Amino acid sequence: MTQSPFLQVRFLGVAAYEMIARDGRRVLLDPFLTGNPTCPVGPDNFDRVDLIIVTHAAKDHLGDTARIALNSGASVICGGEVRAYLEAHGVPSSQIRVTAWGMRLEVAGFEVQTLECRHCSFTTLPDGTFVSGIPLAFLLDLNENIRWYHPGDTSLFHDMKLQAELYRPTIGSLGIANPAGIPSNAPGKKLTTDLSPREGVIAAQWLGLNTVLPCHYTSLDDDLVRAFMRCVDDARTNGETVPEILLLEPGEWLRIAADGSIYPTTASMEIENSNGRRDGFPI
Repeated sequence: MTQSPFLQVRFLGVAAYEMIARDGRRVLLDPFLTGNPTCPVGPDNFDRVDLIIVTHAAKDHLGDTARIALNSGASVICGGEVRAYLEAHGVPSSQIRVTAWGMRLEVAGFEVQTLECRHCSFTTLPDGTFVSGIPLAFLLDLNENIRWYHPGDTSLFHDMKLQAELYRPTIGSLGIANPAGIPSNAPGKKLTTDLSPREGVIAAQWLGLNTVLPCHYTSLDDDLVRAFMRCVDDARTNGETVPEILLLEPGEWLRIAADGSIYPTTASMEIENSNGRRDGFPI
């Protein structure tokens, strides 16, 4: 099991996160940066990336993976359809680790458990070929106190209770809104994302999370974000146990200590001092 918990986590909007470990290793989750209207960074803003984790091939999750992988040499964990897309865009196969539900991997020094989710995954290659595969969720197992759950997109399904029993996630992201500012030519209107506000609360409860970072939005000024928080309040009023909810603006940072304690902050910090520790911060 990985013994270096993340010190820093930055929400980049939609379902994109940047994570920096104590020793400086950087992980990107679903790095949709270009075209993400409130993302504070672009794909060329990272001087080091060690691992990219991609849940599925939708453009608002696959995002800039190919460009960042080519620029940085980062390893990528993904499904087979994402691998086909990355290879078609020049990413060497030696950088790509394909996974499927149930597989546990160690890549770039991180232990990653691949989990089932309920969604879809497809894209088109540069030559027009249509490819599809299974969507993935992931659990980054950092230590006995920090197990980060990241499903990308998922609907509610009963085996979330089994995942809680087997893998005991402690903190995680759940998509509860439709990101504004991303053009769509589809007819009609999406009234919810894969999890409705009430289903988002149920998913958090079934997964046994201690802390939830709602995501899949580009701004907190979102009707579904507000509806989700009302559902959280209603559940607590009814005597239900609900995890701590942390709503982050795109660009906002968190610090996570080895004991799982979470410290919101407004900016990144130096990774470590000469002794490998950060003075004044409990790691």
